[in-house]
Amino acid sequence: MSLFGSIRMANNTLQAQQIGLQVVGQNIANVNTPGYIREEVIFEPAPAQRQGNIILGLGVRVAGVVQKIDKFLEDRLRGSSSDAANSDVQQQTYLELERLLGELGENDLSTSLNAFFSSISEVLNQPENSAIRNLAVLQGQTLTDDIGRLAEQVATARNDVNDQIISSADDINRLTKEIFDFNRQIAIFESSDISESDAVGLRDQRNQAIIELAELIDIQAVEQPSGAVNISINGEFIVNEVARRELTVVETTDRGQPVAEIQFVETGSVPGFTSGRVAGLFTSRDEVLAEFLDELDSFSAALAFEFNRVHSSGQGLLGYQELTGEFRIEETDEPLDAAGLSFAPENGSLQVLVRNLDTGVTETTDIFIDLDGLDTDTTYDDFLAALNGVDGLTASTTSDARITLAADAGLEFSFANDTSGLLAALGLNTFFEGDSARTIGIRQELIDDARLLAASGGGIGEDTDNAVLLADFANRELDSANGSSVDSLYRNLSSSVTQATAVARSIAEGDQVFMQSLESQRFATSGVNLDDEIVRMISYQRAYQAAARYIAEINELLEILVSI
Repeated sequence: MSLFGSIRMANNTLQAQQIGLQVVGQNIANVNTPGYIREEVIFEPAPAQRQGNIILGLGVRVAGVVQKIDKFLEDRLRGSSSDAANSDVQQQTYLELERLLGELGENDLSTSLNAFFSSISEVLNQPENSAIRNLAVLQGQTLTDDIGRLAEQVATARNDVNDQIISSADDINRLTKEIFDFNRQIAIFESSDISESDAVGLRDQRNQAIIELAELIDIQAVEQPSGAVNISINGEFIVNEVARRELTVVETTDRGQPVAEIQFVETGSVPGFTSGRVAGLFTSRDEVLAEFLDELDSFSAALAFEFNRVHSSGQGLLGYQELTGEFRIEETDEPLDAAGLSFAPENGSLQVLVRNLDTGVTETTDIFIDLDGLDTDTTYDDFLAALNGVDGLTASTTSDARITLAADAGLEFSFANDTSGLLAALGLNTFFEGDSARTIGIRQELIDDARLLAASGGGIGEDTDNAVLLADFANRELDSANGSSVDSLYRNLSSSVTQATAVARSIAEGDQVFMQSLESQRFATSGVNLDDEIVRMISYQRAYQAAARYIAEINELLEILVSI
């Protein structure tokens, strides 16, 4: 090799080591940059040249600068980050639900339940004491207010989750646009590069966008020969080399609340989100919170209807001159259990008590409710006719399809021994009103006059037999709740949230640990270790110094040659 060839070889070495130092500097500069992937210089022998019968190399050259990345590990990490985001959202939702339920506090629902039934028990001791009766009604109001407040708070939490779903669609569209734009730039950059270099800066930014997208939704990412990445959701592409698909939000209604669904713009189809933050939000909204509201509604309906069944068969300290039912009748000529009532009555009977205010004499009339499915079952019209057959009582239907009763002058009426549940189903002589957690309340007649609290079972103001049943109602097995009591229904509701929260926490912690283990593996491959970079820097520096020394020696030889 000539002296000039030696200088050329040394120059190649200087350039290669200089590039190596520059890459090390780039790695060190980005040691704390999120999503940065460590860069590595690929060295290869420079082309050789022939000198006589000898072939000599020209040193080293840089084949390219590439990212140090394990693509299989990246796929696993994307999947684990989706799972971790999914479980974390569900865990946070359960924690919020547990906080709203507040069973460890002093103002939880179980405290209100106990206080209410305790106040009913006090009526047993002093049934004619108006203050004690008012307290029982007030405790009932507190209970229904607490139930309604809990329902509203959970509904608000559900709305908040729905708002996050809406904003997530915008985030997905933003990230897919970024990835699509990076795809085009990377494909152009790398296709025009005759070396083996990656478009490292662009790839770092695209990889960070893919990581953020994977936290939102479960994706499959496949790199193409052009350098572009195709991304799909359950087999449906959302980004490829030439196009991307927009998502849009379509709002509907569920359980009386607005709910958003995410769809593809051009087809209207719904992506199958199975993991990621968005899947966790959908699960939180449509399962965790919605199902809790359903269970709270079921609890409230059972409490109201079954308590009303007992209350409607009793009598207060005074009767009614007039009374209007709460619930509307949809079909007056259909059997009562198919008349569209919120609660279905059953085969049985009831008694109507009409009391003369002057003489104190009470006339009792039995009305039979035939709902055995045989022959002709009792309709609303039949029941109305039976009531109108009671001396001193007039029954009719209001303009909004509710039953209304009125006693003749000098008379008052009440009810007893309803085995059909029809009075509770119509909302006559009841304690509670409403049929769900957000509608349950206390009948206005009782709020206005607590003497209507039906503590008696043997006639108007006669005894406290019905109050005994009402006070023990919390532990009574309910037919409409498959034999469960109100107390056990609430305990099951509360404990199910506690247990589900513990399970969600365990899953979230497990997903987080697994993701962190993969991140540690990723750092070992793609992360910047300052100690390692310093070692590489010293290596490149020494090689550079040696090449510079080599050039100095060649320069001396050239000076000797010139001086001859």
